[in-house]
Amino acid sequence: MATLIHTLADHGDDVNYCAFSSLHLATCSLDKTIRVYSLNDFTELPYSPLRGHTYTVHCCCFSPSGHVLASCSTDGTTMVWDTHDGRVLAVLGQPSGSPVRVCRFSPESTFLVSGAADGSVVLWNMQSLKLYRSGNVKDGSLVACAFSPNGNFFVTGSSCGDLTIWDDKMRCLYNEKAHDLGVTCCDIASQPIYDGEHGSRYFQMASCGQDNKVKVWFILFADFLGVELRYKCTLSGHSAPVLACAFSYDGHMLVSGSVDKCVIIYETNTGNILHTLSQHTRYVTTCVFAPCSPLLATGSMDKTVNIWQLDSKQPCEENTVENESKVAVENWSEDEVSAWLCAQGLTDLVGLFKLNNIDGKELLSLTKESLTNELKIESLGLRSKILQKIEELRMQMVSVSVAIPDEFICPITRELMKDPVIAADGYSYEKEAMENWISNKRRSSPMTNLPLHSLMLTPNRTLKMAISRWLETQRK
Repeated sequence: MATLIHTLADHGDDVNYCAFSSLHLATCSLDKTIRVYSLNDFTELPYSPLRGHTYTVHCCCFSPSGHVLASCSTDGTTMVWDTHDGRVLAVLGQPSGSPVRVCRFSPESTFLVSGAADGSVVLWNMQSLKLYRSGNVKDGSLVACAFSPNGNFFVTGSSCGDLTIWDDKMRCLYNEKAHDLGVTCCDIASQPIYDGEHGSRYFQMASCGQDNKVKVWFILFADFLGVELRYKCTLSGHSAPVLACAFSYDGHMLVSGSVDKCVIIYETNTGNILHTLSQHTRYVTTCVFAPCSPLLATGSMDKTVNIWQLDSKQPCEENTVENESKVAVENWSEDEVSAWLCAQGLTDLVGLFKLNNIDGKELLSLTKESLTNELKIESLGLRSKILQKIEELRMQMVSVSVAIPDEFICPITRELMKDPVIAADGYSYEKEAMENWISNKRRSSPMTNLPLHSLMLTPNRTLKMAISRWLETQRK
């Protein structure tokens, strides 16, 4: 059951896009403004509406921490705003001056992508607020973009129907014609899918287009040599072009909005339609699920944004909150710490942490002694679990805040190694990843593709010690 709980009708023209953070909802419009609302009661923030663009605002998005908001416009700029007070932090002009149709932050907030009507795509460095890399799609306007949950790649969609996969150095990894009449939107689920049979990790993606279709795909890094975009299925239900699609944060649901004025919510695994919502009176242009709460926002050319409450609660998956706020944990508010506790299965501690005013800085400073003496947590097992989760959080902070030396990254997982082993090809890999590689009857090197003369894996203790020392220096 999806219940309409609130309607926002503040925009004076078509609503083009909606975006959630853990605390706020942002909307943008043909009326050249961006409006920002509190999720507590859907009241508009004092500094809203944000004015600065001189033409239609096509898209808006929050940084993972929610502290920064980006918006892009026909005026050829992407603007960056401070969500605390609405200040303009930067105005990033598309080098070509072409209308900017889409913008997206990478999961760790290192980069911001802006895509334009002339097919140009720009990767902006968010620390320096300068252009980092740029490129172009082969044909058409760039109208859609989505980052992978680990930030290693992103996908763009064009008006000519292509889906293009880029790495974080703006190298084109893969291109495929996906929708005959043009892509309108795409989204990647926040949870990767591990395939034990093939020892590979999939990323689930949805795309929609002018062909009335919603398609579901698997993005697979099949081996070290390349990327594969594998078609899974087409979801039916719409009778007109589909303008928007988005996964729920656990990936279990997929929502789409269409020119037929309907919003459809699907169960991702089965493709079954769970809900059809038809309260909008004109084209549905945007739809998005909230993180860690059972809310859905839909926007339309009828100038309204509808807020829906879903009966079945969306679980706060572990990676959701990590992706939301792992950039600057020390700057987390008490509410963001509460959301993190929820994601770790520690909901019962929310009241205790709030009572003791535990924010991000306090969270990172917790010790066995402070948990025992100050928070009065008697259970040894619970104290150990909290400290383990905090240590994992520190590891994630390290991995996203600095460049990890290449020799510390597993060639298979592309992540920091915890238990490196040396294979017969002389390269080091994460033990579990290489064991999975071998168990799936692969007898070739992930690095060279040459046959492995032996399947023996030798612990690389020297490398493990070097990684440990490096991690210690990052924590100081």
